[in-house]
Amino acid sequence: MQKIWIKHGLTNPTGENDEMQFLTDDLSSSDVIQLLTEHMTDMHTTSPPESSHTLDLSGLKHPSVRFWVCRSGDKDNTLLGCVALKYLKEGHGEIKSMRTASSQRGRGVGRYMLEQLMAFAQSAGYSEISLETGTQPFFYPAHQLYRNFGFQDCPPFADYQPDPHSRFMHFSF
Repeated sequence: MQKIWIKHGLTNPTGENDEMQFLTDDLSSSDVIQLLTEHMTDMHTTSPPESSHTLDLSGLKHPSVRFWVCRSGDKDNTLLGCVALKYLKEGHGEIKSMRTASSQRGRGVGRYMLEQLMAFAQSAGYSEISLETGTQPFFYPAHQLYRNFGFQDCPPFADYQPDPHSRFMHFSF
């Protein structure tokens, strides 16, 4: 794994400040596989099968996808979350598999990962980032996070089709 960034000053569950690390990952550790399994289970539980667009492990390992984890900066190296960026075409990427571990929600992990992903995308020459997410209440916190970053609703992109269970969002640098 390669460390990409460390950010200070986020609050952990005990109320203390700690560091988070944003790291590239090869999807081989058991905690990452477990987090992605939970993610896929939730996506298939909250969305109809034809509206669930999660990538499985082989999809996330595809050369067109970069995958990162967020880990605590302490000795435990606790997995806090994960996110992927899929290359769609020159200058255009798609956020995939963004997930904060259930025990870590409310700490700013999602915001931190999105900051790091967006910084990477901009430095790598992307001019636009899109995403597909669900429309059910389960996804409302994600909608708010993306809106806070300046994402706006958009029509389906890439190979997606209109779907009442999918919400499409877009950001331009």
